Amino acid sequence: MVDYQETQHEISAPLIEKQNKKEISSHDSDVSSSTQLSPFEDENSPIEQVALTVPITDESSLPVVTFRMWILGTLACILLSFLNQFFWFRREPLSISSISAQIAVVPLGHLMAFLIPNRVFFKGRKFEFTLNPGPFNVKEHVLITIFANSGAGNPYAIHIVSAVKVFYKRTLTFWVSLIVVLTTQVLGFGWAGIFRRYLVEPAAMWWPHNLVQVSLFRALHEKEERAKNEMTRNQFFLIAFLCSFAYYVFPGYLFPMLSSLSWLCWLFPASVLAQQLGSGLHGLGIGAIGLDWSSISSYLGSPLASPWFATANIAVGYFLIMYVVTPFMYWFNVYKAKTFPIFSDGLFTSDGQKYNISAIIDPNFHIDFNAYDREGRLYLSTFFSMTYAFSFACLSATVVHVFLFHGRDLWQLSKSAFQEKKMDIHTKLMRKYKQVPEWWFLSILLVNIAATVFICEYYKTQLQLPWWGVLVACGLAFFFTLPVGVITATTNQTPGLNVITEYIIGYLYPGYPVANMCFKVYGYISMKQGLTFLQDLKLGHYMKIPPRAMFMAQVVGTLISALVHLGTAWWLMETVPDICDRALLPPGSPWTCPGDHVFYDASVIWGLIGPQRIFGNLGHYSALNWAFLFGAIAPVIVWIAHKSFPNQQWIRLITVPVLLAGIINMPPATSVNYNSWIIIAFISGFVVYRYYQKLWSRHNYVLSGALDAGLAFMGVLLYLCLGMQHVRLDWWGSFADRCPLASCPTAEGVVVKGCPVF
Repeated sequence: MVDYQETQHEISAPLIEKQNKKEISSHDSDVSSSTQLSPFEDENSPIEQVALTVPITDESSLPVVTFRMWILGTLACILLSFLNQFFWFRREPLSISSISAQIAVVPLGHLMAFLIPNRVFFKGRKFEFTLNPGPFNVKEHVLITIFANSGAGNPYAIHIVSAVKVFYKRTLTFWVSLIVVLTTQVLGFGWAGIFRRYLVEPAAMWWPHNLVQVSLFRALHEKEERAKNEMTRNQFFLIAFLCSFAYYVFPGYLFPMLSSLSWLCWLFPASVLAQQLGSGLHGLGIGAIGLDWSSISSYLGSPLASPWFATANIAVGYFLIMYVVTPFMYWFNVYKAKTFPIFSDGLFTSDGQKYNISAIIDPNFHIDFNAYDREGRLYLSTFFSMTYAFSFACLSATVVHVFLFHGRDLWQLSKSAFQEKKMDIHTKLMRKYKQVPEWWFLSILLVNIAATVFICEYYKTQLQLPWWGVLVACGLAFFFTLPVGVITATTNQTPGLNVITEYIIGYLYPGYPVANMCFKVYGYISMKQGLTFLQDLKLGHYMKIPPRAMFMAQVVGTLISALVHLGTAWWLMETVPDICDRALLPPGSPWTCPGDHVFYDASVIWGLIGPQRIFGNLGHYSALNWAFLFGAIAPVIVWIAHKSFPNQQWIRLITVPVLLAGIINMPPATSVNYNSWIIIAFISGFVVYRYYQKLWSRHNYVLSGALDAGLAFMGVLLYLCLGMQHVRLDWWGSFADRCPLASCPTAEGVVVKGCPVF
C-alpha cells in the first residue's frame, strides 16, 4: 500500500480547484438540499488520486430510483451482456466496458426527461410516484452504470458450459447451466456483505479503477467554464472519443497487423530463433508492440487507471517470467522444453504432438487410467508450466503479504475499532443514508449455498461435484476474499485463486473434469464476483448513492446479466458450425475461443488427469511445488527490508503478489499485450502524473473512458456492417504478427507440420 501522507503539496479540492474553493467559501446555511463539508487536509481522502478526482459534496435531494433508471439500466445491462458474450468467443475478444453504456445513456436520459410527462400518480398518498421527477441527474446515471457493470463482465461459469458441450461434447442441459451461472454470481453478494466494512469504508481501500468512471460522471454532468487556451473536459472527451472511434477502423479492419507489430520476424523470415524471440503472439515478444487500444487494454484493463507502483511490480514480474525464467528453462531443455513451442497453451505428448484427450475418457466421463498409460504423460510448453509456478507462489505470497503489511489494520477493524478512527469525508457523507442490514447479505449467502448443495447432489451425473466440495469451495472463497480484496482495492490487480482451487479438488476428487470446473467456479469466481460487487459499492460510496438502492441495482442487474449471457452463449454454440474447433473452422474464422481453450486445458490438467499425475509424485513437474515456499518467503524479505530501512519508501511499494500475479492472464494474453500496456502505463502513471499533474488530474481518466468508448462503438459498427456480411480484406497487413515459425520446436528429430526439422 502506498504511503501518501508525505505528499509535497496540500490537496484542497478535486479536479476543478478554483471552482470548488469558491463553492466552499460561499457555503451558507440556506442550502438544505446539499451537504457541503470543508475539505480540510484531515477530512479529504489521504489518497492523492482520490482527492484530485472524487467530489466532496453530496446533493442528497436528487431522485435516484426513477422510471428512466429502470428502463435505461435494464436496457444497458441486456445490451452489454449480449455484446460481450457474443464477442467473447472470437479470436480477439472485444470487451465492451460499462463506460460505453455510461456515455450512451446520457442523451437518452435527457431525451426521456424532455419527452415524458411529469404527471404525479397517487398524489398525496403513500405510493405517490411520477415517471419524470425532473432533469436527468448524476445519481440516476450512476445506478444505470451499476446495471451496465453487471453486463460488462462475462460470467465465468459459462466456461463450464462451453467446455462440456463444445470441447468434451457431453450433455449439460440449459436449466442446469442457468442454475450454476446464477448461483456462482449471487454467491458473491454474501462475501461482499461480510467484508464491505473492511474493503469499502476505509479510505485506504481506494479501488483505482473507479476513478475512471468518477471522472467521466463529472465530465458529463458538471458545468465547467473554459479557461483561456484550454479545453473543458467535455470537449477533450469528445475529441478523444472521435479520434478513438475513427482510428479503430485501421486495426479493426483495414490494417489488423497494427495489433501486433513483430518486426524481428520481418527481418528474419526463415529463422525459428528470431521468431521465437520476436513474435508478439507466439513468442517472447522482444520489440513487439501493438498500436491498438483493444490489444493494450484487453487483459490488464486500462493502463491509464493503474497506479505507477502497481505497474512497476507487474513489469518486473513480466520481465522475470518472460525474459529470465522461460528462456533459461527453454534453452537448457528443462522438462524437454525444446520439444514443444516456447509459448503455447496446448497440451502435448512426449514427442511434441497434440495430445488426444478424447482417447483417455471413459463412457462415464471419467479418466481411463489404462488408456492414459497407453497415451503417455501429458506435457506443457515451457511458458505454460512456468505460469503455474508463478501462480503457486502468488497464492502463498498473497496471504503472507496481507498479514505482514495490513494485518494490524485488519485486526483493529475486526474489533470494531473503525468507529473510533478518523474517517474521510466520503465515509462521513455516507453515514446519513440507511445502510443495508448485514442479514440481507447473510440470507442470500446461506440460501445460495443450500441451493448449490441441492443442485450438485440432484444433478450429480452432469455436475459431478459432491456436497462437501461445495462447502470446501465456499470456505476457500471466504478465506481469500479479504486478502485478495485488499490487494485489488489498492493496486487495481487481482491475484487469482483459480489454480489453488483446481489443485485442491484435483487431489481430493481426481478424474472428474466437470467437478473440478464447478469447484473452481464456486471457490474462485464467487470471490471474484464479490470483489466486483465491492468495487461497485465503492463507486456508490464515492458518488454518494444510497446503499439500499445500490444493493437493489446489483441484485437485479446480476439476474438479468446471467440469463442474457447464458442465452447468447447457448445460441452461438447451437448455431455457429464447429465453434472453438481450430482444426475444423475455415481459415480466417474468428470463432476460435482463446479463453475457452485455456479453461478447457486447465480442466484436463487439474480435473481429468489430476495434479498428482502432473505436479505430484506421479508427475513430471513436481519440482514446481517449491514455488509455494518461495512465494511465502518473498514478502517476508520485503517486510524485513522495509523495517530495516524505514526511510526508503520505495521498498514498501514492492508488492510481491502483484509482481507474481501480473502474468496471471497469460495465456491467453501474450507478450504484445504486456509490452504495450506497460509503456502506456509508465507514460501516464509516472511521467505525466509526476511532471504534468494538472494535465493528468483533468484528463487522464477522461481519456481512458473516451478510448474505451470509441473502440467499442466502432468495433460493433464494423461487425454489424462488414463482419456479418463476411466482407474482409486479404493483403499483407491483414494478418497480425506474421511469425509462422515462432511455434516450432527446436529439439532434434521432432516433426511438426510447417516447421523445419533440426
